[in-house]
Amino acid sequence: MEETAKKILLEIARKSVESAVKKESLPTFSYDHPDILSNQGVFVTLKTRGQLRGCIGRFVSDIPLYKLVSEIAISSATEDSRFFDNPITPAELDMLSIELSILSPLKRITDPLDFELGKHGIYIKKGFQSGCFLPQVAKETGWNKEEFLSHCCSGKAGLPANAWKQDDIEIYTFTVEIIKMETDT
Repeated sequence: MEETAKKILLEIARKSVESAVKKESLPTFSYDHPDILSNQGVFVTLKTRGQLRGCIGRFVSDIPLYKLVSEIAISSATEDSRFFDNPITPAELDMLSIELSILSPLKRITDPLDFELGKHGIYIKKGFQSGCFLPQVAKETGWNKEEFLSHCCSGKAGLPANAWKQDDIEIYTFTVEIIKMETDT
């Protein structure tokens, strides 16, 4: 993705988060840059001083990427249930780093170990239960493939840790293009 498009997406995410946290009306965005008009999935990760403050995403989209980035940035800042008791405050905004993970399409795999740690994210689904880890989680945790799959099953999908070994589980992989906005503090 071109640098101009990356800057536009980060600016949209930043303005969307700021508006949501300050409870102000959202600015209207309209762009025609070809890199941000595609219908792609995205995850928005928010951190303050390296500590997770929100992470929400969507795998598929029926709206242009720049609009989805705005929607998901707001959701990440206000709707991540892990932070309902400790929401992002306006005082944190200057310290908030934003990371966009632009997703490739999901690819179903039949061998649960048929992915590359740090390169592929995983999405695990069984019935109505599902969970995912972005590729960068493997780098941050140091887990091996089995641990990565087990933690996704138990910690994200609400399944037994060894559910990834079962025949009726669906496992998908995907890659991401990471776009970051770091803070000075």
